[in-house]
Amino acid sequence: MSPNGSDRSPRRPMRRKLLQAMTAGLVLATATGCTSKDFPRLGFPTPTTEEGPRILSLWQGSWAAALAVGVLVWALIMWSVMFHRRSRTKVEIPPQTRYNMPIEALYTVVPLIIVSVLFYFTARDETKLLSLDKKPDVTVNVVGFQWSWGFNYIENVDGVSGDATTDKNLAAIPDRFKKEFPANAGGVYDVGTPATKNPQTGNPGPTLWLPKGETVRFVLTSRDVIHDFWVVPFLMKMDVVPGHTNAFQVTPTKEGTYLGKCAELCGVDHSRMLFNVKVVSPERYQQHLKDLAKKGQTGYIPAGIAQTSHEKNRETNNL
Repeated sequence: MSPNGSDRSPRRPMRRKLLQAMTAGLVLATATGCTSKDFPRLGFPTPTTEEGPRILSLWQGSWAAALAVGVLVWALIMWSVMFHRRSRTKVEIPPQTRYNMPIEALYTVVPLIIVSVLFYFTARDETKLLSLDKKPDVTVNVVGFQWSWGFNYIENVDGVSGDATTDKNLAAIPDRFKKEFPANAGGVYDVGTPATKNPQTGNPGPTLWLPKGETVRFVLTSRDVIHDFWVVPFLMKMDVVPGHTNAFQVTPTKEGTYLGKCAELCGVDHSRMLFNVKVVSPERYQQHLKDLAKKGQTGYIPAGIAQTSHEKNRETNNL
């Protein structure tokens, strides 16, 4: 019985709070809408490119490392709480430890090991993902501008004459990328506005068509400020920088229409910089290029701001 004559144990409020916390945690865990198939991806969408599983694996590994460290820290905290709490019978101050060289060395070495391991796997995968050694089957110049996107399909299209390597609208693209352009590629283009919508899904933004199973190189240029080209299920995004050309390549593995967006705060209408990516068979892709040519969308739209002298010097010195 407690001193005030009540039979209620002082531990009951704590147990009640613990039960409430566990209930809240269960509700949060079950209210996310994730299925058993979604949970292993830890919030990532299903990859739709050959490169996607590598990125997903790095994400899962980072979470596994974080969970292992978290469990260790929680265990040490609970051990300290349980075995070093103040005794009811002894009121003296417990022994104080000022220095413990083995423990302090451990606190230094373990984080270094963790960071080194994460750095190794990140550097390994980043090198692989950003490699442009493989000659692409398809090259698309993605042009970011306030407040939409344009797509230059650098392709040989029947009935379209021209040369992407000498076209003045593509002058901002460095020669090191033009070396991989198809010969005499007149090309076609598509360009959107914030009001553009995909005719099949109704999703806002222009639609970029890509062939399934073929390696696609994105050459990224900007007309004004920094944007960021992000196709959500590709698990890959990259900055679109004025005066500097970035590039990466992927191989789509699943047909469908996917959402894309600008992932860099680029101004007042940043949230309207949306687009769609439609992955189709190579035959439908080629037919789409012909359809653009029939609409008169031949040649190329301006790629963007010319490469700065500083950037040209950097690339020249690194060749």
